[in-house]
Amino acid sequence: MAYITLNKNNLFYNFDIIADKTKSKDKVAVVLKDNAYGHGLCEVAKMAQEYGISKAVVRSHTEAEAIYEYFDYILVLAEMPQKADEKIHYTINDIKLITKFPKGTKVELKTNSGMHRNGVELEELENAFALIKENSLDLKGVFTHHSSADEEGDYFSFQKQNFSLIKQKSKELAEQYGYTLAFHSANSAALFREENFDEDMARIGIATYGCLELPSSLPQIDLKPVLSIYAEKNSSRILEEGDCVGYGANFKSTKKQVVSNYDFGYGDGFLRACSNIYKTPENVSIAGKISMDNSSFLSDKDELLIFNDARDIAKFAGTISYELLTSLKSYIPRKIV
Repeated sequence: MAYITLNKNNLFYNFDIIADKTKSKDKVAVVLKDNAYGHGLCEVAKMAQEYGISKAVVRSHTEAEAIYEYFDYILVLAEMPQKADEKIHYTINDIKLITKFPKGTKVELKTNSGMHRNGVELEELENAFALIKENSLDLKGVFTHHSSADEEGDYFSFQKQNFSLIKQKSKELAEQYGYTLAFHSANSAALFREENFDEDMARIGIATYGCLELPSSLPQIDLKPVLSIYAEKNSSRILEEGDCVGYGANFKSTKKQVVSNYDFGYGDGFLRACSNIYKTPENVSIAGKISMDNSSFLSDKDELLIFNDARDIAKFAGTISYELLTSLKSYIPRKIV
Protein backbone atom coordinates (compact mmCIF):
# COMPACT_ATOMS: atom_id res chain seq x y z
CA MET A 1 0.00 0.00 0.00
CA ALA A 2 1.15 3.56 -0.66
CA TYR A 3 2.53 5.28 2.43
CA ILE A 4 3.76 8.66 3.64
CA THR A 5 6.96 9.41 5.53
CA LEU A 6 7.35 12.44 7.80
CA ASN A 7 10.92 13.61 8.32
CA LYS A 8 11.23 14.69 11.96
CA ASN A 9 14.67 16.22 11.45
CA ASN A 10 13.27 18.46 8.71
CA LEU A 11 10.30 19.43 10.87
CA PHE A 12 12.55 20.37 13.79
CA TYR A 13 14.84 22.27 11.40
CA ASN A 14 11.83 24.31 10.27
CA PHE A 15 10.73 24.87 13.87
CA ASP A 16 14.23 26.15 14.69
CA ILE A 17 13.97 28.78 11.94
CA ILE A 18 10.43 29.75 12.95
CA ALA A 19 11.23 29.98 16.68
CA ASP A 20 14.30 32.09 15.93
CA LYS A 21 12.08 34.52 14.04
CA THR A 22 9.44 34.71 16.78
CA LYS A 23 12.22 34.86 19.42
CA SER A 24 10.52 32.15 21.47
CA LYS A 25 8.97 28.68 21.07
CA ASP A 26 6.17 29.97 23.28
CA LYS A 27 5.11 32.36 20.53
CA VAL A 28 4.76 29.63 17.89
CA ALA A 29 1.27 28.23 17.30
CA VAL A 30 1.46 25.31 14.89
CA VAL A 31 -1.48 25.15 12.48
CA LEU A 32 -2.81 21.59 12.38
CA LYS A 33 -6.11 22.06 10.60
CA ASP A 34 -7.16 19.73 7.79
CA ASN A 35 -5.14 16.80 9.11
CA ALA A 36 -2.07 18.99 9.60
CA TYR A 37 -2.09 20.02 5.94
CA GLY A 38 -2.32 16.35 5.00
CA HIS A 39 0.67 15.33 7.12
CA GLY A 40 -1.30 13.61 9.88
CA LEU A 41 -2.92 15.44 12.78
CA CYS A 42 -1.69 13.36 15.70
CA GLU A 43 1.66 12.54 14.13
CA VAL A 44 2.60 16.22 13.78
CA ALA A 45 1.05 17.10 17.14
CA LYS A 46 3.29 14.56 18.90
CA MET A 47 6.41 15.85 17.18
CA ALA A 48 5.48 19.48 17.89
CA GLN A 49 5.06 18.66 21.58
CA GLU A 50 8.41 16.87 21.59
CA TYR A 51 10.04 19.97 20.11
CA GLY A 52 8.46 22.16 22.78
CA ILE A 53 5.55 23.82 20.99
CA SER A 54 2.68 24.41 23.41
CA LYS A 55 0.14 26.11 21.12
CA ALA A 56 -1.91 24.76 18.21
CA VAL A 57 -4.55 26.01 15.78
CA VAL A 58 -7.23 23.73 14.32
CA ARG A 59 -10.41 23.96 12.30
CA SER A 60 -12.87 22.03 14.46
CA HIS A 61 -13.67 20.79 17.94
CA THR A 62 -13.08 17.22 16.75
CA GLU A 63 -9.51 18.12 15.77
CA ALA A 64 -9.02 19.92 19.09
CA GLU A 65 -10.13 16.84 21.04
CA ALA A 66 -7.78 14.59 19.05
CA ILE A 67 -4.71 16.65 20.05
CA TYR A 68 -5.94 17.81 23.46
CA GLU A 69 -3.21 16.04 25.45
CA TYR A 70 -0.35 17.59 23.47
CA PHE A 71 -0.94 21.34 23.95
CA ASP A 72 -1.70 23.92 26.64
CA TYR A 73 -3.56 26.20 24.23
CA ILE A 74 -5.72 25.25 21.23
CA LEU A 75 -7.53 27.76 19.01
CA VAL A 76 -10.52 26.47 17.03
CA LEU A 77 -11.09 28.60 13.93
CA ALA A 78 -14.48 27.56 12.57
CA GLU A 79 -16.80 25.76 14.96
CA MET A 80 -19.09 26.58 17.87
CA PRO A 81 -18.49 24.75 21.17
CA GLN A 82 -21.04 22.69 23.08
CA LYS A 83 -19.53 23.76 26.40
CA ALA A 84 -16.68 25.87 27.78
CA ASP A 85 -13.22 24.32 28.09
CA GLU A 86 -10.16 25.35 30.06
CA LYS A 87 -7.61 25.19 27.23
CA ILE A 88 -9.67 25.41 24.01
CA HIS A 89 -10.36 28.89 22.66
CA TYR A 90 -13.11 29.40 20.07
CA THR A 91 -13.21 32.01 17.34
CA ILE A 92 -15.94 34.62 17.02
CA ASN A 93 -16.16 35.09 13.25
CA ASP A 94 -19.31 37.24 13.17
CA ILE A 95 -20.79 39.62 15.70
CA LYS A 96 -24.20 37.93 15.26
CA LEU A 97 -22.79 34.68 16.69
CA ILE A 98 -21.72 36.08 20.06
CA THR A 99 -25.01 35.25 21.76
CA LYS A 100 -24.74 31.58 20.67
CA PHE A 101 -21.60 30.73 22.67
CA PRO A 102 -22.04 28.93 26.03
CA LYS A 103 -21.33 31.13 29.03
CA GLY A 104 -17.75 30.98 30.22
CA THR A 105 -16.34 29.99 26.81
CA LYS A 106 -12.82 31.25 26.16
CA VAL A 107 -13.15 33.19 22.91
CA GLU A 108 -10.97 35.14 20.52
CA LEU A 109 -12.37 37.85 18.31
CA LYS A 110 -11.58 37.57 14.61
CA THR A 111 -11.44 41.01 12.99
CA ASN A 112 -11.61 42.08 9.36
CA SER A 113 -8.52 44.07 8.40
CA GLY A 114 -9.19 43.90 4.66
CA MET A 115 -9.62 40.29 3.59
CA HIS A 116 -13.42 40.61 3.81
CA ARG A 117 -13.96 36.95 4.61
CA ASN A 118 -14.58 36.44 8.34
CA GLY A 119 -14.37 38.85 11.24
CA VAL A 120 -15.99 41.86 12.86
CA GLU A 121 -15.38 45.36 11.54
CA LEU A 122 -13.49 48.10 13.36
CA GLU A 123 -16.79 49.96 13.73
CA GLU A 124 -18.35 46.90 15.41
CA LEU A 125 -15.69 46.47 18.08
CA GLU A 126 -17.41 48.46 20.82
CA ASN A 127 -20.67 46.57 20.33
CA ALA A 128 -18.80 43.26 20.14
CA PHE A 129 -17.00 43.82 23.45
CA ALA A 130 -20.28 44.80 25.11
CA LEU A 131 -22.03 41.66 23.84
CA ILE A 132 -19.13 39.45 24.91
CA LYS A 133 -19.32 40.89 28.43
CA GLU A 134 -23.12 40.70 28.51
CA ASN A 135 -23.03 37.02 27.51
CA SER A 136 -20.38 36.17 30.14
CA LEU A 137 -17.73 35.05 27.65
CA ASP A 138 -14.04 35.05 28.53
CA LEU A 139 -12.34 37.12 25.83
CA LYS A 140 -8.70 36.09 25.47
CA GLY A 141 -7.53 37.48 22.15
CA VAL A 142 -8.09 39.61 19.07
CA PHE A 143 -6.67 38.59 15.72
CA THR A 144 -6.89 38.95 11.96
CA HIS A 145 -5.69 37.14 8.85
CA HIS A 146 -3.57 38.44 5.96
CA SER A 147 -4.74 37.78 2.42
CA SER A 148 -1.60 38.84 0.57
CA ALA A 149 1.42 38.36 2.81
CA ASP A 150 2.89 35.94 0.28
CA GLU A 151 2.49 38.34 -2.64
CA GLU A 152 4.13 41.56 -3.81
CA GLY A 153 2.28 44.82 -3.48
CA ASP A 154 0.98 47.14 -0.80
CA TYR A 155 -2.01 45.18 0.45
CA PHE A 156 -0.02 43.51 3.22
CA SER A 157 0.95 46.94 4.58
CA PHE A 158 -2.63 48.13 4.19
CA GLN A 159 -3.90 45.26 6.36
CA LYS A 160 -1.15 45.82 8.93
CA GLN A 161 -2.19 49.44 9.27
CA ASN A 162 -5.82 48.45 9.69
CA PHE A 163 -4.95 45.89 12.36
CA SER A 164 -2.94 48.52 14.22
CA LEU A 165 -6.12 50.58 14.49
CA ILE A 166 -8.04 47.50 15.61
CA LYS A 167 -5.45 46.76 18.29
CA GLN A 168 -5.48 50.32 19.56
CA LYS A 169 -9.27 50.34 19.90
CA SER A 170 -9.31 46.82 21.40
CA LYS A 171 -6.78 47.79 24.07
CA GLU A 172 -9.00 50.71 25.12
CA LEU A 173 -12.05 48.45 25.28
CA ALA A 174 -10.14 45.71 27.11
CA GLU A 175 -9.24 48.18 29.83
CA GLN A 176 -12.85 49.31 30.02
CA TYR A 177 -14.27 45.78 30.27
CA GLY A 178 -11.48 44.18 32.29
CA TYR A 179 -9.95 41.83 29.71
CA THR A 180 -6.28 40.94 29.22
CA LEU A 181 -5.78 40.25 25.51
CA ALA A 182 -3.31 38.56 23.21
CA PHE A 183 -2.97 39.92 19.66
CA HIS A 184 -1.89 37.95 16.62
CA SER A 185 -2.03 38.31 12.85
CA ALA A 186 1.08 36.66 11.41
CA ASN A 187 0.75 33.61 9.23
CA SER A 188 3.83 31.93 7.72
CA ALA A 189 4.49 34.54 5.05
CA ALA A 190 3.70 37.50 7.31
CA LEU A 191 6.13 36.28 9.96
CA PHE A 192 9.03 36.18 7.54
CA ARG A 193 8.17 39.59 6.09
CA GLU A 194 8.44 41.21 9.52
CA GLU A 195 11.79 42.72 10.43
CA ASN A 196 11.02 42.68 14.15
CA PHE A 197 8.18 40.38 15.14
CA ASP A 198 6.38 41.86 18.15
CA GLU A 199 3.01 40.10 18.41
CA ASP A 200 1.95 37.63 21.10
CA MET A 201 2.08 34.64 18.78
CA ALA A 202 2.34 33.60 15.14
CA ARG A 203 0.04 31.04 13.51
CA ILE A 204 2.41 28.98 11.36
CA GLY A 205 1.03 26.59 8.77
CA ILE A 206 2.79 26.00 5.46
CA ALA A 207 6.24 27.03 6.76
CA THR A 208 6.01 24.30 9.40
CA TYR A 209 5.77 21.78 6.59
CA GLY A 210 8.60 23.32 4.57
CA CYS A 211 6.56 24.44 1.57
CA LEU A 212 6.38 28.22 1.96
CA GLU A 213 6.78 30.04 -1.36
CA LEU A 214 7.45 33.76 -1.68
CA PRO A 215 8.10 35.98 -4.71
CA SER A 216 11.79 36.43 -5.53
CA SER A 217 11.59 40.08 -4.47
CA LEU A 218 10.80 39.03 -0.88
CA PRO A 219 13.21 37.40 1.61
CA GLN A 220 13.72 33.71 0.81
CA ILE A 221 13.60 31.19 3.64
CA ASP A 222 15.53 27.91 3.52
CA LEU A 223 12.91 25.47 4.80
CA LYS A 224 12.81 21.71 4.28
CA PRO A 225 9.76 19.72 3.13
CA VAL A 226 8.60 17.23 5.74
CA LEU A 227 6.38 14.88 3.71
CA SER A 228 7.28 12.27 1.09
CA ILE A 229 4.94 9.71 -0.45
CA TYR A 230 5.82 6.30 -1.83
CA ALA A 231 3.72 3.87 -3.86
CA GLU A 232 4.10 0.12 -4.17
CA LYS A 233 3.98 -1.82 -7.43
CA ASN A 234 0.85 -3.76 -8.33
CA SER A 235 2.09 -5.26 -11.59
CA SER A 236 4.52 -4.83 -14.51
CA ARG A 237 4.47 -5.57 -18.22
CA ILE A 238 6.45 -4.96 -21.39
CA LEU A 239 5.08 -2.39 -23.79
CA GLU A 240 5.74 -2.76 -27.48
CA GLU A 241 5.95 0.23 -29.78
CA GLY A 242 2.40 1.51 -30.34
CA ASP A 243 0.91 -0.03 -27.18
CA CYS A 244 -1.40 2.32 -25.23
CA VAL A 245 -1.74 2.67 -21.46
CA GLY A 246 -4.70 3.65 -19.28
CA TYR A 247 -8.09 5.27 -19.78
CA GLY A 248 -8.57 7.01 -23.10
CA ALA A 249 -5.54 5.21 -24.54
CA ASN A 250 -3.82 8.58 -24.83
CA PHE A 251 -0.36 7.38 -23.86
CA LYS A 252 1.23 5.50 -26.76
CA SER A 253 4.59 3.85 -26.30
CA THR A 254 7.23 4.90 -28.84
CA LYS A 255 9.50 1.93 -28.11
CA LYS A 256 9.74 -1.36 -26.26
CA GLN A 257 9.83 -0.55 -22.53
CA VAL A 258 8.62 -1.57 -19.08
CA VAL A 259 5.52 -0.03 -17.49
CA SER A 260 4.36 -0.73 -13.94
CA ASN A 261 1.17 0.07 -12.10
CA TYR A 262 1.40 1.59 -8.59
CA ASP A 263 -1.18 1.82 -5.80
CA PHE A 264 -1.68 5.59 -5.67
CA GLY A 265 -4.44 7.33 -7.63
CA TYR A 266 -6.71 10.34 -7.57
CA GLY A 267 -8.90 8.60 -4.97
CA ASP A 268 -5.89 8.78 -2.66
CA GLY A 269 -5.07 12.40 -3.48
CA PHE A 270 -2.89 12.16 -6.60
CA LEU A 271 -4.35 15.06 -8.55
CA ARG A 272 -5.56 13.96 -11.99
CA ALA A 273 -4.13 17.12 -13.52
CA CYS A 274 -0.72 15.41 -13.31
CA SER A 275 -1.81 12.79 -15.86
CA ASN A 276 0.53 12.32 -18.84
CA ILE A 277 2.93 15.09 -17.77
CA TYR A 278 4.32 14.26 -14.33
CA LYS A 279 7.88 13.14 -13.63
CA THR A 280 8.96 11.97 -10.16
CA PRO A 281 11.96 13.44 -8.29
CA GLU A 282 13.93 10.51 -9.74
CA ASN A 283 12.86 11.52 -13.27
CA VAL A 284 10.44 8.62 -13.75
CA SER A 285 7.65 9.52 -16.19
CA ILE A 286 3.98 8.82 -15.65
CA ALA A 287 2.27 6.87 -18.44
CA GLY A 288 -1.30 7.90 -19.26
CA LYS A 289 -4.12 9.12 -17.07
CA ILE A 290 -4.16 8.72 -13.32
CA SER A 291 -6.84 6.24 -12.26
CA MET A 292 -8.91 6.33 -9.09
CA ASP A 293 -6.80 3.85 -7.15
CA ASN A 294 -3.58 3.54 -9.14
CA SER A 295 -1.30 5.08 -11.72
CA SER A 296 1.24 3.80 -14.21
CA PHE A 297 4.89 4.81 -14.56
CA LEU A 298 7.70 3.84 -16.90
CA SER A 299 9.53 1.95 -14.19
CA ASP A 300 10.08 -1.53 -12.84
CA LYS A 301 10.81 -0.48 -9.24
CA ASP A 302 8.97 -2.34 -6.50
CA GLU A 303 8.54 0.95 -4.64
CA LEU A 304 8.38 4.38 -6.26
CA LEU A 305 8.94 7.80 -4.70
CA ILE A 306 6.00 9.82 -6.02
CA PHE A 307 7.09 13.17 -4.55
CA ASN A 308 9.11 14.63 -1.68
CA ASP A 309 8.38 18.32 -2.20
CA ALA A 310 4.76 19.33 -2.72
CA ARG A 311 5.83 22.59 -4.33
CA ASP A 312 7.35 20.72 -7.27
CA ILE A 313 4.43 18.42 -8.03
CA ALA A 314 1.98 21.30 -7.53
CA LYS A 315 3.55 23.04 -10.54
CA PHE A 316 2.69 20.03 -12.73
CA ALA A 317 -0.89 20.14 -11.44
CA GLY A 318 -1.20 23.90 -11.93
CA THR A 319 -2.10 24.45 -8.28
CA ILE A 320 -0.54 25.24 -4.90
CA SER A 321 1.12 22.92 -2.41
CA TYR A 322 -1.72 23.49 0.10
CA GLU A 323 -4.28 21.87 -2.21
CA LEU A 324 -2.04 18.99 -3.10
CA LEU A 325 -1.11 18.19 0.51
CA THR A 326 -4.63 18.46 1.93
CA SER A 327 -5.88 16.17 -0.86
CA LEU A 328 -3.89 13.27 0.60
CA LYS A 329 -6.33 10.91 2.28
CA SER A 330 -6.11 10.33 6.00
CA TYR A 331 -6.15 6.51 5.63
CA ILE A 332 -2.74 6.49 3.94
CA PRO A 333 -0.26 5.23 6.57
CA ARG A 334 2.12 7.90 7.93
CA LYS A 335 5.55 6.93 9.25
CA ILE A 336 7.84 9.24 11.21
CA VAL A 337 11.44 8.84 10.07
